[in-house]
Amino acid sequence: MCFKFFKLLCVLQTQYSMGELNFCYKYPHPAVTADCVIFGFDGVSIKVLLIQRGVEPYKGKWAFPGGFMKIDETAQECARRELEKETGLKNASVEQFYTFSDVERDPRERVITVAHYALVRLSEVKGGDDAALAQWFAMNQIPPLAFDHENILRMAVNCLKERICFEPIGFELLPEVFTMTELQNLYEAILEVKFDRRNFYNKMLKLGILSEAEPRPANATNRTPCRYRFNGEKYAELKQKGFRLEF
Repeated sequence: MCFKFFKLLCVLQTQYSMGELNFCYKYPHPAVTADCVIFGFDGVSIKVLLIQRGVEPYKGKWAFPGGFMKIDETAQECARRELEKETGLKNASVEQFYTFSDVERDPRERVITVAHYALVRLSEVKGGDDAALAQWFAMNQIPPLAFDHENILRMAVNCLKERICFEPIGFELLPEVFTMTELQNLYEAILEVKFDRRNFYNKMLKLGILSEAEPRPANATNRTPCRYRFNGEKYAELKQKGFRLEF
């Protein structure tokens, strides 16, 4: 009985102490935001989704979807909430890739942002809340960005180039059924290189991570492309063996 009473007392003291820290913390602390770098693919080039800010600071400038984190949500939950609010994209799969904490990155106050990226198929988006407009931009047509978002973009692109060799992230940008040409275009767009067509085809087929979506008609010509689906189970099997995609 004494032990149970002592344990209960410890819990109450901890809760009281946490309450003091939550509401009476005497040291200055920063605000936290979540920003989302959204990549899409149009079959030829990589696109980035930007919103035009409708409020100050940087009203009228382009930026990534994002906003301040609520006290009762995680950074990832904040990223998803702001993404839906500003672009209309729902249930997007977002992943953290870096935290930006330069002291003067936001003119309003001391703000740290947890940056995320997401890969989505091109879709209609609609500006809302403090976003005046949402629009896709090609990588070579990115306008001047608000805050430190140019740094965030550079970091996100580097992260994408690195992870495409370890994760099947590129397939999230393609339709469920795709041609080998579309797949090659995607890898060339992300890695900014050109591959020999025959070598690329042979490497991808040899890996076994593609399954034919439908048999070619018996009377099909050589110009009729095969259509494929991504084989996630085979990729997971290769990854467990330390697989890395190299060209």
